[in-house]
Amino acid sequence: MERVSAFDEPLKKLLGGPTAKVMADHLDLHTVGDLLHHYPRRYEERGRLTALTDLPLDEHVTVVAQVADARVMTFNGGRGRRLEVTLTDGSGRLQLVFFGHGVHKPHKELLPGRRAMFAGKVSVFNRKLQLAHPTYQLLDVRDEDEATEAADAFAGQLLPIYPACKQLDSWRIAKAVDTVLPSAGEAVDPLPPSLREGRGFVSLPEALLKIHRPHTKADVAAARERLKWDEAFVLQVALARRRHSDTELPAAARGPVPGRLLDAFDAKLPFTLTEGQRTVTDEIFRDLATEHPMHRLLQGEVGSGKTLVALRAMLRVVDAGGQTALLAPTEVLAQQHHRSITEMMGELAENWGLWREAPLDEGRRPDDGRASGGSGRGTKVVLLTGSMGTAARRQALLDLVTGEAGIVIGTHALIEDKVKFHDLGLVVVDEQHRFGVEQRDALRSKGKQQPHLLVMTATPIPRTVAMTVFGDLETSVLDQLPAGRSPIASHVVPAKDKPHFLDRAWERVREEVEGGHQAYVVCPRIGDDTDEAAEKKGKKGDAAADDAEKRPPLAVLEIAAQLARGPLAGLRIEVLHGRMPPDEKDDVMRRFAAGRVDVLVATTVIEVGVNVPNATAMVIMDADRFGVSQLHQLRGRVGRGSAPGLCLLVSEAHEASPARARLSAVAATLDGFELSRIDLEQRREGDVLGQAQSGVRSSLRVLSVIDDEEVIAAAREEAVRIVAADPALERLPELRTALDALLDKDREEYLDKG
Repeated sequence: MERVSAFDEPLKKLLGGPTAKVMADHLDLHTVGDLLHHYPRRYEERGRLTALTDLPLDEHVTVVAQVADARVMTFNGGRGRRLEVTLTDGSGRLQLVFFGHGVHKPHKELLPGRRAMFAGKVSVFNRKLQLAHPTYQLLDVRDEDEATEAADAFAGQLLPIYPACKQLDSWRIAKAVDTVLPSAGEAVDPLPPSLREGRGFVSLPEALLKIHRPHTKADVAAARERLKWDEAFVLQVALARRRHSDTELPAAARGPVPGRLLDAFDAKLPFTLTEGQRTVTDEIFRDLATEHPMHRLLQGEVGSGKTLVALRAMLRVVDAGGQTALLAPTEVLAQQHHRSITEMMGELAENWGLWREAPLDEGRRPDDGRASGGSGRGTKVVLLTGSMGTAARRQALLDLVTGEAGIVIGTHALIEDKVKFHDLGLVVVDEQHRFGVEQRDALRSKGKQQPHLLVMTATPIPRTVAMTVFGDLETSVLDQLPAGRSPIASHVVPAKDKPHFLDRAWERVREEVEGGHQAYVVCPRIGDDTDEAAEKKGKKGDAAADDAEKRPPLAVLEIAAQLARGPLAGLRIEVLHGRMPPDEKDDVMRRFAAGRVDVLVATTVIEVGVNVPNATAMVIMDADRFGVSQLHQLRGRVGRGSAPGLCLLVSEAHEASPARARLSAVAATLDGFELSRIDLEQRREGDVLGQAQSGVRSSLRVLSVIDDEEVIAAAREEAVRIVAADPALERLPELRTALDALLDKDREEYLDKG
């Protein structure tokens, strides 16, 4: 029988059932390896008291402090007893309170002058911070005979403070770590010896010992430096292997074909491409001309012209005899893309049938005589969504399988088994983070060979995040807005503190409409009977205990009715949300785009893809319920024409709350890359990896994708070099083992699919 690695041993074997269950349920720790990689959040120095002045309200904290005084109070005519203990660090104070039978033990132990570690949830009582019934561990001894021994044990020692939970305090986790720490000696080191020695890293067993039980700050620094490299390097090797395998796959080269659709499209453009658009297009065209599949990420600012760049790439592929598919996350967005692409192409899409019998040299494939998806002067642009009628759907499927449709735009309906292409050459995925890897793979598998892949995101990503999350993709960035785009003024409207500001906001909307323009009003919730999911989603935006959190998020249906009979009475107001019938949604958007609707009250269905240049104002209700990137995307719906844009962020959040700070950051800059950095700094980085990579364990514990740019870049270079020399890692079995720990079999297949 094969011996189980010490790192794979279940915690239940060593710690007992109850403790192991708490660790599994509340900390997601199941094995010895999991616990050894559960690193301390910080360290306390013996003799140094924790600052008590900046404790976060409503959070579970661990503090080291000294008892200043303790007294037992009675209440209910002497029947009730309460122990009040005051802690100090010399500059701040914190009160502990114990009730009933819980008074006896702390009353004996928590005497003035005693030092201990305390854990509990911070609350406020009588305007004072307090911990009610905290757990604690004494850090000193009173017996003189034990004093010398205790001093030796604690002298200079750093006390680890672990990420904990209500059910399991930091010091109980520390005791559990003591139990499993001998297993650190069996850690399999993923770094090749030459790399480890060349960079002067400590061994992995030594790093684990030093991170958990350091004697000095230098121990912590050495351990963290080594463990950061492990996290960055193993992830980059996984991505480098995927990139390497992609370069081995064959793909049809889609080179330039002069005199066809792309040239005709460029000739009719009413504006000049920006330098950024030309540069990015050249990068994409070079990839399309190779005989290996392109894997490129196109990211850029709101309104920078990503759809135009993607369309030119699609026309290049159609000119070369292939078909293209654009995968959108929602029906509304698919319809918007279909409408905007059809409008951009004009007669090249509308009159495709006039040239479908074009001569062979103008678009017929020499292999079987079928249409290639487009002649020299036109192609069919098809929409395919799940809600289409039977006849329209049947015709769309026929156009795909015969090759008459050069461009298809659709939702998840595109990946169904019954959807067949004549020759799929390019897949464009919009809002990549909303799709699972399997969904993208299912569409890519519909090509005769691997089609080229272009992933678009309207959320700018800092370079370090792109390297870490999208390390398998080459990256193109559009950071230049087209000429003629107007500035957008953004302001926070503190509706609770200054209600007259909200009145003024509605006056500004009316002024914009009277000036011949239109406006959006965005709400987090729809407001119908099945709105619970949307409400929960809206509450994820901020964990701050703001007053606004005490009520449900504002809803489209409620706000639209209030505006129609109140501050915007007499204006043409319509609603738009995701649960409306598709035809109804489409009708509302067409009328809004045509100027027959003054104010559109909507959910975030308008977040991306909607382009109405005449819309100049946006009011976002409960703006603190949205994330930074989402607010930036919503704001990008205005200022798309020649008139200036206005975005008003309405919030009831307290002025000093994190939610208001976030809104102020959005109002202060239009730089999406800066906002994405702020957004990332306010979130757990594991969430970033978990969302974008899905199949990869959320493994970042010491590596920061914002702060450790040099580590990530260096690890990527080493990973590329090693994978190029040994793609299967046959000479590096330890690294292969580490990859297996990061990616189990299902996850690795998931990542490899791309």
